[in-house]
Amino acid sequence: MSDLVLPAERVMAEPGELGRFGEHGGRFVPESLVPACARLEEGFREAWSDPSFHRDLERLLTVYAGRPTALTPAWRLSAELGITVLLKREDLAHTGSHKINNVLGQALLARRMGKTRLLAETGAGQHGVATATAGALLGLGVTVYMGEKDIERQALNVFRMKMLGAEVVPVTSGSRTLKDATSEAMRAWVTCLDEAHYCLGSVMGPHPYPWMVREFQRVIGDEARRQSAAELSTGIPDYVVACVGGGSNAAGTFAGFADTGARLIGVEAAGGAAVASGRTGVLHGFRSYLLQDENGQVSEAHSIAPGLDYPGVGPEHAYLNDIGRARYVTVSDEEVVPAVHRLARTEGILPALESAHAIAWVIRAAESGELPPFSTVLVTLSGRGDKDVATLMEAPAPTGAPAPTGAPVPTGAPVPTGAPAPMEAPALKEAPALKEEQ
Repeated sequence: MSDLVLPAERVMAEPGELGRFGEHGGRFVPESLVPACARLEEGFREAWSDPSFHRDLERLLTVYAGRPTALTPAWRLSAELGITVLLKREDLAHTGSHKINNVLGQALLARRMGKTRLLAETGAGQHGVATATAGALLGLGVTVYMGEKDIERQALNVFRMKMLGAEVVPVTSGSRTLKDATSEAMRAWVTCLDEAHYCLGSVMGPHPYPWMVREFQRVIGDEARRQSAAELSTGIPDYVVACVGGGSNAAGTFAGFADTGARLIGVEAAGGAAVASGRTGVLHGFRSYLLQDENGQVSEAHSIAPGLDYPGVGPEHAYLNDIGRARYVTVSDEEVVPAVHRLARTEGILPALESAHAIAWVIRAAESGELPPFSTVLVTLSGRGDKDVATLMEAPAPTGAPAPTGAPVPTGAPVPTGAPAPMEAPALKEAPALKEEQ
């Protein structure tokens, strides 16, 4: 796949002062917010070029957030699918998701810039919990805006935020989900620019947020690349897969592999597929693909995963799609729930509904033959599924789930020269401890 290799400076690079990724990105904000965005860009550039800032952030990521997170071979699922699946375990990071990487970076930056409060929006609650956590750690006040519908779906995370000292403000307008929470948080920011930093949770919003958040999440891809080199005989996986709402975990993961031959796959929720079904528009300060009706009004998105229930996608993802460096696919709610059960039963890992979108696509692609036998696939598990248990209890139980043990071995597939059979840990440098038990 050497034809896919692009110079690193051409993709996932700094977007410049205008914050553009091709025709996407930019800074479309009210006049009152322009100085705040400019000061934030200046503050981030200064911090990002300061070795002491990097030392402080790396120390927090190590001793507080628990990095590096593991790269776990999914042995039984790999055997069932006839491919090699590696899981980048952001669910093991402190607070249970990748969100802590970005939030610790922004909280350190906010304190460096003299801010005393953090404002945030949240859908699944994971960004809200991470922001409340960082605020408690660094002594910053925290206010989190959350749609009323998401408050009902994510009661556990709401309780966690409040325990950590954050104020949770219900948003009752519109669809009462992430889009409306983001709008309300941005409106609130205008009223307190001097003391508050808006801690945006994904690679969206006005410049410099998409670039800044991607850089704070780049640690996922950089770690995964080093770990893949140690784990795989090929060094680089054939496919790198991550779920995409706004797209922060995918952007961070892709950043580590953008200059390699790995095929990058972003998995959107079918009801929130901005890349697959959207058109160019402006929302929340940035230009990108948005779900819109025939009159150009932003449409409501739907997903069983609150974190993917957003009608737009980060501008860099729109650009990666435009230039063909990444491919974006969709998965339905009906495929996601079985994927959660299947990973839980085969690997003992309960993924977040958001992350399960990526797993669902891998399962579908492997079983349909879209993924060639013996492919190596890295999947980022962006978060853990504890928060989604109530939703899963109400969802119809999947039928035809594989037995929890004795996973079948795919037969009949041609064996590439030098590639061992899947049950013998294909393409991995070391056999797993589970091999003898299988």
